[in-house]
Amino acid sequence: MKLEALTPARSRASYIDPAALMRIKNLELRAKLVVDGFLSGLHRSPYHGFSVEFTEYRQYSPGDDLRFLDWRLFARSDRFYLKRFEDETNLRCYLLVDLSRSMGFHSTPLEYDKAEYAKTVAATIAYFLTLQRDAVGLITFDQAIREYLPARYRTGHLHRLMICLEHELAGTATDLGLPLEQVARTARKRGVVVLLSDMLAPVEVLETKLGYLRSQGHEVVVIRILDPSEVSFQFQDESMFFDLESGRELYVDPHAARAGYQERFTDHAKALARVCSGLGVDVYDLTTDGPLDLALFDLLNSRIRRGRQVSRRRRV
Repeated sequence: MKLEALTPARSRASYIDPAALMRIKNLELRAKLVVDGFLSGLHRSPYHGFSVEFTEYRQYSPGDDLRFLDWRLFARSDRFYLKRFEDETNLRCYLLVDLSRSMGFHSTPLEYDKAEYAKTVAATIAYFLTLQRDAVGLITFDQAIREYLPARYRTGHLHRLMICLEHELAGTATDLGLPLEQVARTARKRGVVVLLSDMLAPVEVLETKLGYLRSQGHEVVVIRILDPSEVSFQFQDESMFFDLESGRELYVDPHAARAGYQERFTDHAKALARVCSGLGVDVYDLTTDGPLDLALFDLLNSRIRRGRQVSRRRRV
């Protein structure tokens, strides 16, 4: 599978309208529809996993996928061997989902908030990886850890994960460091950590926490979930703005506040990008009016790119 082949597919895929998708109440059904649409657009089977380069052979074990058997080697040795690929061993993925009250924001005309979108992205990734027979874990958080499921692949685990994602928003703040610390303490095997949040919190704490995860060998992907109005600040009328976390109200004249807001928003995004770039962490922005398929494209592209970097280092 080549990275170059994925990029055109990203634009050709037949995306599902997120507004229509969010009208489906069942989270697992939403995830299934997105994954089915993603696979249709990609025109590839999910069962090849994230493998990008052949590395070695291993002996066949009952239950292994027969498609990877090397029949030529069998003809020579009279033994069954499977081709082993980079990253073919079971992936362990940890989904860190921000369910603080700031994620409860949505602008007109959207009928769903950032949290509902983030839950659907997390459910979609979990569903996709479960199809791959990979282990998926979940941490939901605000200023504290609310739910923790270790990364597993077993009957009923995906259903439990979906139930945990259904919980309501809580908390009065966002602590991005806590879920990263939780993974660092409990994840005994290296894996992929996917942080889903609006990231509207100081980024200084991230450098240490992300750096510790990277030093343990984990790959980290940050998916920043934003409402379109947070990006463009296209408010026109003077209004009272309500802080979802502190409960304070603030009178704002959008025309007077726009330039300052956009400058601070851009500075925050640059600071986040700078910290993540220095640590080798991929950052992707998703607005809640955009197709959810993009999260899978971005995650898959990130995995392929990292796999190639590891492969190149091994050859040196």
